[in-house]
Amino acid sequence: MSETANTPAPRGLGFFTRLLDEAAPGERFRLAAEQIRTAERFGFDSAWVAQHHFSASEGGLPAPFVFLAHVAAQTSAIRLGTGIVTLPLEDPVRVAEDASVLDLLAGGRLELGVGSGGTASSFAAFGKRSEDRGTIFADHLAVLRDAFAGLPLGAGRASTVGSSTNSADAAALASAFAAARENRLYPAAPQLGGKLWQATFSVAGGSRAAAAGDGLMLSRTQPRPPGSPRASLDDIQRPIVDAYYEALPAGATPRIMASRTLFVADDRAEALRIAEPNLRRAAAGFRAGGQHIEGDSLQELIAGLDTHIGTVDDVIESLAADRSLDRVSDVVFQVHSVDPPHELVLRSIELIATQVAPALGIGRANASHSSEHDSSGPHTDSVRTESLARTGAHA
Repeated sequence: MSETANTPAPRGLGFFTRLLDEAAPGERFRLAAEQIRTAERFGFDSAWVAQHHFSASEGGLPAPFVFLAHVAAQTSAIRLGTGIVTLPLEDPVRVAEDASVLDLLAGGRLELGVGSGGTASSFAAFGKRSEDRGTIFADHLAVLRDAFAGLPLGAGRASTVGSSTNSADAAALASAFAAARENRLYPAAPQLGGKLWQATFSVAGGSRAAAAGDGLMLSRTQPRPPGSPRASLDDIQRPIVDAYYEALPAGATPRIMASRTLFVADDRAEALRIAEPNLRRAAAGFRAGGQHIEGDSLQELIAGLDTHIGTVDDVIESLAADRSLDRVSDVVFQVHSVDPPHELVLRSIELIATQVAPALGIGRANASHSSEHDSSGPHTDSVRTESLARTGAHA
C-alpha cells in the first residue's frame, strides 16, 4: 500500500499516565485527574491511562474504565483512552459493555487500546497462563469485534466452553450458550469498532493491526534487538510503521500513536537531578527482567531508556531527531521513567503545550502554524490562564 495515499492527518497531542506518583492510591487518582484536566485546559487532544494489576510500582490503576468515567465527568473535549487494557485477563463481553457505557458517558470520547501484555506473574491470579497470552488475546479480540458489530455473542463462546473442559456440565453449559445466541451488546456501540488500537513491539503486530483497520500503538521504549544494544527507538519502530502502512487497506485512514518519555523543565540541571535516581531505578528493574540496558552513566541511561529531558530547546532538538514521529497520527507524552513531582508534571504539560508542541507542529490546533510563547515565571493558575489565551487553546 502506498504511504502517500494514507498519510496521517495533522498529528494529535496526547498525555499518558501510569499513575505512579509517590502517594496513596486515592491521592494518585486525584493527581492523575488533575493532570488530565490541565492537559485539556492547555489544548491536548487526548489523555491515556495504563492498566496494571497488583504492583503499585508498576502502575497504579487496575480499573481504567472506572477511572476514566470519573475523569469524563470533569472534562468536556479531551479524548480519553486506555493504553492498554490487558485483554487476555478480561472477559471481552464485559470489556465491550464497560467501553460502551463509558463512551456514552464521555460523549463519544473513548479510544480503546488493547494488548496482550501485562506482567507475567499477574496471569495466574486470573486463571490464565502467560504463555497462552497471544492465543487468548486473538480470541478475546474477535469477541470484542463481534460485540461492537452487533453480532450474536452466545454461539461462538459455547464452542469455546465445550472444547476447553471435560466436565460433565460442559454439554449443558454449551447448550445454554447456544440458546442465548441472540444476545447482542447493549448499549450498542458500532462506533467503537473504529476506535480500537493494538499495542505491539513487532513488525507482525503492526501488519495485523493495519489489516484489521485498527490503530497502532508504539511504546515509549522497547528492548533492543540482539547485537544492536545502541539502536535508537526510531530504528526499532520504523519497520513496524512500514509494515502498518504496507498492510493498511486502500482508503483507510492510518492511526498510529507513538508514546514518548518527555520531561520539560525550566532548568536542565534541575531536570537531570530529579531524573537520575528514577532512571537508575527503572534501568535496574528492566535489567532484573532480563532486558539489556547499555551503560551506566546518566547520559547512557537517558539514551537507553529513550528519554527526552531538559529545557524546551533541549527536547525540541531531541524530538526532531526522531523521524518515526513524522509518520504518526498522534504523539503522546508521558513522564515515566523520570516521574517528577506532581507540580513539575503540571509545569511540563504547560511547556509542552505552549512551546514544544507548536515548534514541532504537534497538536491539531498547531497543525497550520507555530507561535511564539512566553511561559516563564511561577507555575500558577493565572500564568496557565494567560498561556491559554496566548496560544488559543481551549477546554
